[in-house]
Amino acid sequence: MNVDHLKKLLERVQQGKVPVEKALRELKTLPYEQIDCATIDHHRALRQGAPETIFGSGKTAAQVVSIMRKMQGQKNNILVTRLDREKVSPIKRAFPRARYYPQSRVLTLLSHPIKIIGRGTILVVCAGTSDIPVAEEAIFTAEMMGNRVEHLYDVGVAGIHRLMSQRDRLMSAHVIIVIAGMEGALPSVVGGLVDRPVIAVPTSVGYGSNFGGITALLAMLNSCASGVTVVNIDNGYGAAFAASLINRV
Repeated sequence: MNVDHLKKLLERVQQGKVPVEKALRELKTLPYEQIDCATIDHHRALRQGAPETIFGSGKTAAQVVSIMRKMQGQKNNILVTRLDREKVSPIKRAFPRARYYPQSRVLTLLSHPIKIIGRGTILVVCAGTSDIPVAEEAIFTAEMMGNRVEHLYDVGVAGIHRLMSQRDRLMSAHVIIVIAGMEGALPSVVGGLVDRPVIAVPTSVGYGSNFGGITALLAMLNSCASGVTVVNIDNGYGAAFAASLINRV
């Protein structure tokens, strides 16, 4: 349940505008709600400050629609990640206001305006244009979680001057997400330049010896730059979630 909606509900009960029985009916499914294909964690927004995210891969369009209906009933903003294009049409028929972003494979549906709760800016930096889909997954996730987000694209180590010319933007960010494939060198460079948390995301972009992102992952895990934290391959969502939690502190 959306925190603001819950506060308003309790205030209206206190003011005598909503009967206790009606409030109890609305709160009955607050912890979780079971449907045929899922057990939906409605309480997550209260526990973690963001509602459950729907992972679209492996789910049918009908299953996604069923979950979205229950989440919308709780006044939650909805984020669906890894949603393939062929599933979008039936979802859009059920939710015409939903927006799909094909490059990142993200779908969003807003029940209320997003409130900015992050203290500073999250800067998403990616090494090459081929890494942008992962970067945009991180951007949409961080924005949905109430953060101001900026980005720097195509500033990899093959032309390091492109990154160095953006030093002021690096230093003004509160948290930096750095996304790179190939040999995964960019997070080490950024980590050596700034006094900010750096969250590194290896991508599966690269030639044969990249091994689907394993090379970049191992390079980032072995970074000699202090303060670099690494998430899983192509996991822009996980990086953005962690950055959002840091940005609230």
